[in-house]
Amino acid sequence: MPKFTANLSLLFTELDLIDRFKAAKNCGFKAVEIQFPYSLPAEQIKQILVDNQLKLVLFNIDADDLLQGGEGLAAVPEKQALFLEALDQCKTYAEILQPETINVLPGRCADKTRTTEYLANFIKNLSLALDTFAPMGIKTVFEAVNTMDMPDFIINSSQQMLDMVNQFNHPLLLMQYDIYHMQMMNEQTIPFIKQHADKIGHIQFADVPGRGQPGTGTIDFEQLFSTIDQSNYGGWVGAEYRPVGKSSQSLDWLKRIKPIKTTLLKT
Repeated sequence: MPKFTANLSLLFTELDLIDRFKAAKNCGFKAVEIQFPYSLPAEQIKQILVDNQLKLVLFNIDADDLLQGGEGLAAVPEKQALFLEALDQCKTYAEILQPETINVLPGRCADKTRTTEYLANFIKNLSLALDTFAPMGIKTVFEAVNTMDMPDFIINSSQQMLDMVNQFNHPLLLMQYDIYHMQMMNEQTIPFIKQHADKIGHIQFADVPGRGQPGTGTIDFEQLFSTIDQSNYGGWVGAEYRPVGKSSQSLDWLKRIKPIKTTLLKT
């Protein structure tokens, strides 16, 4: 059955990050994920996880200015020293928090004449991340992001991700498959999951358009979750949406997906 995790960077944002863990626990989640946990000390996060009996499934290597409209970190040749610092920071957090998965965001390339150069640098840094986390038994993933929300994102299709995963051919280098981003790129997400579930290390979702909770857009989540349930994907499924209304009330979609049993308790 699908295992759902709450993304604390988008859910429960009416609370400080330190208080979102308990909110997720109170809503029945057994696991959480955070885009960037670095505003809190790793030891403090570890204690909060223990106190709330939660597992931290995934977080990202720092991406510098990506969310503020910049190019990010992992692909930019001129930022190599900063990436190495971010990788070291992430390793320190991973040693303490022991996530299942670390995500490396490819980022943007504003100068299209340098796209090939940026992709090559990203592949080099993805390899460094894999070398760092594979000995710890942690999966390294990367994701495609739609070019409407993030213009010039260097990896923006399922095929690009699949080609890169096949190029590495390593059991701990996998795709982070974001339903929202791929639907925004007009891709057929359900057939892709059916065919390539073994190459996916983490799944995230939000409805399209708007990136709200299931039921606010056009995606058939009953069919989607059934497809994941019946595939050989064994990882977590992250609720990474921007709630319309309060976060706790946005979880009504769980009650509507009657054929699917989840790892969430009744709220």
